[in-house]
Amino acid sequence: MKKITTVLVLILFSILFQESSCKKEDYANIPNVYVDISLDISSTFYIELNNVGGWVNLTGGYKGITVYRSSTDAFVAFERCCPYDADVSAAIVQVDDSGLTLTDSICGSTFLILDGSVVNGPATMPLKQYRADFNGDILHIYN
Repeated sequence: MKKITTVLVLILFSILFQESSCKKEDYANIPNVYVDISLDISSTFYIELNNVGGWVNLTGGYKGITVYRSSTDAFVAFERCCPYDADVSAAIVQVDDSGLTLTDSICGSTFLILDGSVVNGPATMPLKQYRADFNGDILHIYN
């Protein structure tokens, strides 16, 4: 009986691991574009990033990048291509007036600006995120 229980638990964990690993980075419909951008946030071009809650849209990535300052020393950077309808040229997420979410006007999917997670579908995948390192002066966005 103990062996059967152990086998069932292992099978269950195996199934759960397979499902989560398949969904984690399944951005096959979004081309993997090289990103290596350095921003001097003290520049007037990026004045919005001087305050927590500020954001800017940048050229780069597949359909652009939205950068958001989440705290005094942390930033997040998201691909603006909606993971639900990446092949539709106009499917680009925009920061809403609230400054808290990004919405794709084509499919209506909404994403939280803090982490790119889905707030409202039909999208089931979060926004593709780029790495963002900040040394106090320069913000480096890359993949």
